[in-house]
Amino acid sequence: MNRNRQQSLMQAVYTHRENLRQNVQRRLEAARAKGDENLVRVLEAEADYIG
Repeated sequence: MNRNRQQSLMQAVYTHRENLRQNVQRRLEAARAKGDENLVRVLEAEADYIG
C-alpha cells in the first residue's frame, strides 16, 4: 500500500472513531437529561468499548 493511501486510511479510521465518540456523547447527554439510567449505563459501556 502506498504511503498516501495508508495515510488516507488512517485518517478515515480516526475520523470514524471520533464521529462514533461524539455520537455516543450526544446520546449519553440526552439519556441523562431524560433520566434514563438504564440507557445511560448502556451508553457508558458503549463509550468504554469505543475507547
